[in-house]
Amino acid sequence: MEDDVFLVRFWGVRGSISVSGSEFCRYGGNTICIEMRCGEHTLLFDAGSGLRPAGGALRASGVTAFDLFFTHCHYDHIIGLPAFKPIYDRSVKVRLWSGHLAGRMTTRQMVDEFMRPPWFPVTLDICKASIDCRDFASGDVLRPREGVVVRTGSLNHPGGCIGYRVEWSGRVVAVITDTEHEPGKLDQAVLGLIEDADLVIYDCAYTEEEMERYRGNGHSTWEQGVKLCEAAGARELAMIHHDPARTDEQLDEIEKLAKDRFAGAFAARDGQTLEFPVLSHKAR
Repeated sequence: MEDDVFLVRFWGVRGSISVSGSEFCRYGGNTICIEMRCGEHTLLFDAGSGLRPAGGALRASGVTAFDLFFTHCHYDHIIGLPAFKPIYDRSVKVRLWSGHLAGRMTTRQMVDEFMRPPWFPVTLDICKASIDCRDFASGDVLRPREGVVVRTGSLNHPGGCIGYRVEWSGRVVAVITDTEHEPGKLDQAVLGLIEDADLVIYDCAYTEEEMERYRGNGHSTWEQGVKLCEAAGARELAMIHHDPARTDEQLDEIEKLAKDRFAGAFAARDGQTLEFPVLSHKAR
């Protein structure tokens, strides 16, 4: 990995539940997992089913130290953790971060709750890696690695959810999943996280027409994602959290509609990689 590139790789982009079949081949069926490489530093966001192939790739490339940030702990965002092989490797050092349950449950307690019998055969204690659980509150500014700044904010989702803004070497990438917008309003918290971002990774589970049926589920639309990016001066919009019933052909059509409105929009795919050459601070 070159030190002059900010790399983003999508290991899972599906929402709610993983899917398989001939209608889901091109965009993929894994639930949310996003990797960022800030030079020598590796960050992961969410532990959906995409975390399993991400783990294989990390091991193959010799990465043994990284940070994993949870947006929240609904099933589709944590299901991959028990199948994440690096946590069973004693040579690995990983930090787990969460903030959506601040004051109610620590990161360690959260992971212990879902990785234990009867939900899973064994407890977290079986893991041989060095696991350091970190807690924060929404709004905190995190500095997990030298030169990497992670800003946090609350999203509108049942049970709470955290949005992240990652800043490194003059580049900005924001992760905004899961969140529900109010009709006719732009979420000020989201705008703050995505301002002038090179890439906004946004919850586009539904269309505006579908929102009437799904109001209260805690998700947003590609139309709202476009509006937010335009208002914030963001450059690209990666649409994620695809509805599990959304086929490749349907996502093709949504991508076309979104691009007609905002040239930087695209529907993210499992395995897709983006690279952003670093900038000096003056260049932004």
